[in-house]
Amino acid sequence: MSTIQPVIITADHDVLLGFYTKLFGAEEIFRVPEEGPAFYVGLRIGDTDLGLVKRTDLEAAGAPRVVLSIGVDDVEETLGRVTALGGTVRGGPNDMPWGQRVVHVMDPDGNPLNLTQPIPAS
Repeated sequence: MSTIQPVIITADHDVLLGFYTKLFGAEEIFRVPEEGPAFYVGLRIGDTDLGLVKRTDLEAAGAPRVVLSIGVDDVEETLGRVTALGGTVRGGPNDMPWGQRVVHVMDPDGNPLNLTQPIPAS
């Protein structure tokens, strides 16, 4: 059995923590160290864990990139909140032949996200 936990390396924990908390309802489940400025913050979004690692030797634009595909209840509703929370919209939603509505956005650090929603069967 394998477990995959995506981890994003960031120069600014606070910005990404606010983005993922407010956009997806992420809950902090783990922090290292427990007191003071964190090096690592573990988040839970639905049934998925996401880690944020702070590196002070990075500039936000130079952070390594990870593509995250995140299922949401309503792509359009979620898309409407992306820019207000510091993210960037890369295009409009598209219905894909595999049965998902998908939109490409970027979080405040420039990490690409695919927001996905199942297309209801007709």
